[in-house]
Amino acid sequence: MIKPSIPKGTRDFTPLEMMRRNYIFQTIRSVFEAHAYLPIETPAMENLSTLMGKYGEEGDRLLFKILNSGDFMQGVDRQEESSVRLASAICEKGLRYDLTVPFARFVVQHQNEITFPFKRYQMQPVWRADRPQKGRYREFYQCDADVIGTNSLLNEAELMQITAEIFQKFGIRVVIKVNNRKILSGIAEILGEADKITDICTAIDKLDKIGRENVCAELRERGLSEDAVQKLDPFFDFSGTNAEKLQKLTQIFATSETGLKGVEELTKMLQYAEFLKINADIELDITLARGLNYYTGAIFEVKALDVSIGSISGGGRYDNLTGIFGLKNVSGVGISYGAERIYDVLNELQLFPKSLENPVQALLLNFGEKEELYALSALQQLRAAGITAELFPDKAKIGKQMTFANNRGIPFVIMAGENEMNAGVFAFKNMTTGEQENLTVEQLIERLAR
Repeated sequence: MIKPSIPKGTRDFTPLEMMRRNYIFQTIRSVFEAHAYLPIETPAMENLSTLMGKYGEEGDRLLFKILNSGDFMQGVDRQEESSVRLASAICEKGLRYDLTVPFARFVVQHQNEITFPFKRYQMQPVWRADRPQKGRYREFYQCDADVIGTNSLLNEAELMQITAEIFQKFGIRVVIKVNNRKILSGIAEILGEADKITDICTAIDKLDKIGRENVCAELRERGLSEDAVQKLDPFFDFSGTNAEKLQKLTQIFATSETGLKGVEELTKMLQYAEFLKINADIELDITLARGLNYYTGAIFEVKALDVSIGSISGGGRYDNLTGIFGLKNVSGVGISYGAERIYDVLNELQLFPKSLENPVQALLLNFGEKEELYALSALQQLRAAGITAELFPDKAKIGKQMTFANNRGIPFVIMAGENEMNAGVFAFKNMTTGEQENLTVEQLIERLAR
């Protein structure tokens, strides 16, 4: 006998968990659609050539690769079995790592069918061959929104507005942290280490976790000179309002054209955000350095204020992601919301609507063949009125049917025996208080619709 199990890093979802997850997806979808984003879907698997090399060395290692069907070793040079070329020889496809690269492929492949600027949203699972641990899974959902085919910074502001609206609907207080890749490039230029931008960004991104001294030590280990490390001092104590931070950056980047361009873009983006009266804290954080493999402009990261958890959303601008598929000079900007992280925050803060726990409003009991048809007629009318109800399918003992209602958390039961049928009514019982009264179908609808 096979013991039932699922792969590590994956999960089953109970009905309650699914109702809560659907609440998350429906809430996010409603905001996307209110801002005129259009839905698309892409296959779970992509050609490996589409995915490889887009996420850096670590990303390539975390890609789930799919063995070719049939004799996948046919025609393969056996001497390459220990070579990195083996994977590409026996695997032509892989599970998608995120939704952004498949979207870039989609845009290029369907460029003659869509109208630019193109606003899309996509809510699908992604897979990463990561080590499973608390809060980190190998299969998880992302909810993405992107605008492609325009350089306007109004899109960045709209994505911040969308973010604020989504989390306001959830009741989650958040801070939207922002930065710009050009700011990071400007810092590297000021340090005289432009070619080490990835090393610099990787280190300073850890400032909150490991502290200033350890960041400096790591930079020295990565080959930065002592002079360059000393020049980083002004960026460690970077406090004040967003306007004050931008003013400081303008002074620091006096000799960096790239850095000044980043300041200009951030200033414009924040002006749009102020005009839109976005109902969330927006904080300029010059240590924010995510997505360095493809972000070229604005960078976003969203954190919940009332729980200790990592980022629950992130994104940024990419100027030429479609270029890897042959469509040059098409700029886009997008953001991704992690359904699992949002679920954990809502659960910890007890913000899920209580109605999700008891979706069925009433259970009609089954007393026998004639009573069943009488109840079935009422059931049809209840459902037509938008009331979620069900009829117990078997003629069972009343105690068993009542226990079923209690176990399901159904708040009301509706009963009809011979006396009720003759009077054209139903016995309506509140399972919480035990109160019971006789009501017509019309009265049942009125009572349950409250």
